[in-house]
Amino acid sequence: MRAAGRDSGAVRGIYRRLLARYGRQKWWPADTPFEVIVGAILTQNTAWANVERAIAALKKRRLLTPRGVCRVPVSSLASVIRPAGYFNVKARRLKNFIRFLDREYGGSLPALLAEPAPVLRQKLLGVNGIGNETADCIVLYAAGKPSFVVDAYTKRLFSRYGLLRADADYAAVQRMFTESLPQSARLFNEYHALIVEHSKRACSARPLCGQCILRAECRWFSVNR
Repeated sequence: MRAAGRDSGAVRGIYRRLLARYGRQKWWPADTPFEVIVGAILTQNTAWANVERAIAALKKRRLLTPRGVCRVPVSSLASVIRPAGYFNVKARRLKNFIRFLDREYGGSLPALLAEPAPVLRQKLLGVNGIGNETADCIVLYAAGKPSFVVDAYTKRLFSRYGLLRADADYAAVQRMFTESLPQSARLFNEYHALIVEHSKRACSARPLCGQCILRAECRWFSVNR
């Protein structure tokens, strides 16, 4: 079932306008698929700048590999990733992922990432500490397979615009995109990055509507201007 015609057209139109305004974003900022996975776990409930510091610390200690995370004690790992916040919880989550990788795929990351997108996503959701957004980040950015990432920026922008309810659940938000767009990892990648960029520049917690290229059709702006 496809999204309603107006909504589907609006979803595609917003992408075109954001792309024209900001250009290609070239996400995810990482050197390896494993770095993407670590970043996706560490970025939970924190700013990306904090994640970058934690990843730099892992690289400095040569721990940014499945083997490196496996061999270091969880307390030491927590100390290294401290800049990312919630470091004890996140250290355990990284360990959970490595145990899953060893148990299910003999420690082979390529074997895991070779799974079809729906299978890979479901497997990841079975790992303690990996939820919908983190799983979709891994499927899209580490495996390069189409799985639209929904985050707080996405919900805020599209609920203000008038295409979503503010309380819409993850699956409903994701479905709006997957039913409106071609199933393309490159497109999903670019759209998510553009949503984040626009949300930071204009559709922030305190919206800067004067800088927003979408304001003419935005329901929030029409009500609050």
